[in-house]
Amino acid sequence: MYTNPSVKDINMLFQKHGIHEQIVEAKRLSGTTEGWVFRLRAISGEQYILKWDDSEQIHIARQFLETYSDVRLLPSLLFAGSDSTFFVYSYMTGETHYNRGPKKIWLTRLVKELFNTYVRVADTAAWGRMELPRRTWREFNQISIEEARENLGDVLGAEDYNLVQILVNRLFQKDEDARFLLHGDTGVHNFVFEQKELIGVIDPSPMVGPVLYDFLYAFCSSPDDLDPAMLWDVFKLLEHVDMNQFRLLEEAMVHLYCRIGLSNKHHPQDLPEYLRAWNEWRQHIMHTAQEWDK
Repeated sequence: MYTNPSVKDINMLFQKHGIHEQIVEAKRLSGTTEGWVFRLRAISGEQYILKWDDSEQIHIARQFLETYSDVRLLPSLLFAGSDSTFFVYSYMTGETHYNRGPKKIWLTRLVKELFNTYVRVADTAAWGRMELPRRTWREFNQISIEEARENLGDVLGAEDYNLVQILVNRLFQKDEDARFLLHGDTGVHNFVFEQKELIGVIDPSPMVGPVLYDFLYAFCSSPDDLDPAMLWDVFKLLEHVDMNQFRLLEEAMVHLYCRIGLSNKHHPQDLPEYLRAWNEWRQHIMHTAQEWDK
């Protein structure tokens, strides 16, 4: 496979894999991936995505899309190279990040149509990113908060870090019983919306972990509607997970800390809203802890 294929090369690939579309345009897209991503347009008007990347990255993304091939929110995989260096999947028309409507609505759809379809992974003892597995779920989370601390600089202080460290130590003393194949990057930057309705979830970065990870990652991925009551309401629709409300809030605090780190590094315009939410969550957690101790 060519790293910079021509339209002629792409048409030969489509013919080779039994797809009789005539591609007339291949536009390279920018993004965070280290590989090459092209949006293809056929003479029929249909559009596709061609992604070329490291064979391990392509293999695990392909595995995810094949495992959840019946999930309508995910793009349909058309074909992949035998050497796992590229694949082609359907293009979802819409926009990411913006005009997404109320969080409760799109988060509810994610729960019902994606997270509740997740299946267990039985043939691994590892946790976290499939290309960089960790021995325990606690180790994965510890690395995440250390990266967040570095990204935050002096935005949040030692007191905030110590609070999150206490949570990680307590919450993840013992690994979860069940590992699931997760999308791994369920943030608004990977959600496709059309007329304020969630229609797709793109760019999986597959990992092994509890279903709750993708759920809380999605909740914290935008600074709007970071409401504990709303989180609990939607959580009650989530299958494969059973915990009390206070435990849920504590795990959400860990995710929120990590997300603020990413915001400071990549989306500083969201930082003021995230910091307001952080202060409110701290107060809420402390108040809830006092109530539970009574």
